[in-house]
Amino acid sequence: MKKSVLLLIFVILLPSALHAQEGYLEVTASPDRKISLAVAPLINQGGGKSDDISRNTADALRFDMDLTGRFTILDTSQAALSSGIRPGEFDMAPWRAVGAEYLIKSAYLLNGNDAILEFRLYDVKSGSQLLAKRYSGKIKDARKMAHSFSDEILLLQTRERGPFTGKIAFVSKKSGNKEIYLMDYDGYNVQRLTANGSININPDFSPNGREIIYTSYKKGNTDLYRRDLFSTAEARISSHPGINITGRWSPDGSSIALALSRDGNAEIYAISKDGKQLSRLTRSNAIETSPAWSPDGSRIAFLSDRLGKPQIFVMNADGSNSVRLTRSGDYNVSPSWSPKGDRILYCRQHSGGFQIHSITPDGNDDLQLTSEGSNEHPRWSPDGRFITFSSTRDGGQAIYVMRADGSGQTRVSRSGSSDSHPVWSPRW
Repeated sequence: MKKSVLLLIFVILLPSALHAQEGYLEVTASPDRKISLAVAPLINQGGGKSDDISRNTADALRFDMDLTGRFTILDTSQAALSSGIRPGEFDMAPWRAVGAEYLIKSAYLLNGNDAILEFRLYDVKSGSQLLAKRYSGKIKDARKMAHSFSDEILLLQTRERGPFTGKIAFVSKKSGNKEIYLMDYDGYNVQRLTANGSININPDFSPNGREIIYTSYKKGNTDLYRRDLFSTAEARISSHPGINITGRWSPDGSSIALALSRDGNAEIYAISKDGKQLSRLTRSNAIETSPAWSPDGSRIAFLSDRLGKPQIFVMNADGSNSVRLTRSGDYNVSPSWSPKGDRILYCRQHSGGFQIHSITPDGNDDLQLTSEGSNEHPRWSPDGRFITFSSTRDGGQAIYVMRADGSGQTRVSRSGSSDSHPVWSPRW
């Protein structure tokens, strides 16, 4: 990735007198009732007009806020418009009239290809301002700035920042081959990371979000590679004879768990991030793959067919004390441990395909989250509130997102090709 692309990834907060008020947004509605939210059209404050920046900013805010499941997004097309966004510059009455409880007002100022966006969140009933932020970037960064404000709204509301500025790495056959791509979590700003004309699968982000690992057949073997996202630097870090697949970074970034078949059948190993140190964790005659670290790095969930058919097991990070996790279903794969440590996702084979399940690390409270099409490759958002996955429900394979309880399932793939193996980046 060129240095110029790096500038597109990060949005710079300008020094400003605008600050979020201390504390957090007290939501008084019951959990069963959503808060009505209006997103006002952007106001042009000079330097020229851009329909793209207006459309993209409002669209990103509505998408983020709808996905949270906390808000009902109002149709405000008939609401009276006003020219100001700061306290005292506009009338709250039209927004009360359309039933808004909270209101996002925003404005932009253009200078060539650069833009300054200002966002403010209001409590409509009291008229009080709850949050104000100003961002600077390129015009094409408008969605990124809006996602940043959405993250701030969740921080204010829940004391935990949202994941909306994150990226999703995924596999796509858009070029005719399985290559690794990067996109905003909502499917915009797609960037191609590999172009080797081979098969590339199983991307995973480093804990700091600056690197990915993935498996590629480009040298003829299924080798594991580590790639820097902010340059073209890449290294082959595991090329043992046989498979080098399903690599996953440890939470502290010091090591990588993966499956190797160097000794015959596939077993779980841990390697240092440069691939020079190797430690075998499982020892059986079974096929064992797909390791997934617990957030504290003390345990690993993995797939094993030691009982005849694939099931999910959990072991200590040194390979000791292996216990069976899933006890329902004949074919269970693809574990993914939540960032909070309280749930593990996995895929169970049902008639017609796979469905995503969520279970506690002690094997209780098994919940089926999907039911339409065949759904695979589930991975958590960095805050554990959302899940990305691939699904065939619309015919071809595509990337979706949903809330952790399975609600709000929404397609984000926009390429029209076969997309799979999504993984949500850490916060950028």
